[in-house]
Amino acid sequence: MTQPADAPGSAPGSGPLRVLVADDQELVRAGFRLILEASGFTVVGEAADGAQALTLAAAERPDVVLMDIRMPEMDGLEATRRILAASRARADVRIIMLTTFDLDQYVYAALAAGASGFLLKDVTPEHLVAAVRLVRCGDALLAPSITRRLVERFAPRSAGAGGADLAVLTPRELEVLGLLARGLSNAELAAALTLSEATVKTHVARILAKLQLRDRVQAVVLAYKTGLVSPGG
Repeated sequence: MTQPADAPGSAPGSGPLRVLVADDQELVRAGFRLILEASGFTVVGEAADGAQALTLAAAERPDVVLMDIRMPEMDGLEATRRILAASRARADVRIIMLTTFDLDQYVYAALAAGASGFLLKDVTPEHLVAAVRLVRCGDALLAPSITRRLVERFAPRSAGAGGADLAVLTPRELEVLGLLARGLSNAELAAALTLSEATVKTHVARILAKLQLRDRVQAVVLAYKTGLVSPGG
């Protein structure tokens, strides 16, 4: 029997996605609110600094937080660390970092802090809406090739470090993780491994669960940090 489709701004099997917007510029917050609400999302609050974001995240329990990196009182990186630490047991929030500059020096730190990716503040409305939906489902926010470029530039050159973390993966899962970290999409992974996309998605889901990762972006970071893949390799 065919199941009814979820509303455009909703999570599968639930109500509208709940989004918190944290940025020290009122016009940016207002613009994002208009775009999100017009797409069916519920904006549960606006924060002008990291401390406010932390308080609102605890009170409202949003599905996704749009977090500016540079804010007064408490910056977005520290707010991200604290929000994710507080919600770790529930694993119920995703954070998208907002930045003004491509390859901002803080981007890798944001990913390492647990953010699910980043967006430039001049993002198109369509991309913003798609990004919120993607991260809530645990998918990659950034194009894999962009994620790889970021990690290659900012990740510590610590090949082999923490390799035991990957011991829980099967040989096939290690293969999938290695290709994912090199920038392949699900469709490209399926073609490279002669698998269906559904099977690839199952492998990715198992990798995330075994390694206790929030999303594919963190999986890419871990692949580089453990030396499974190396910059330029």
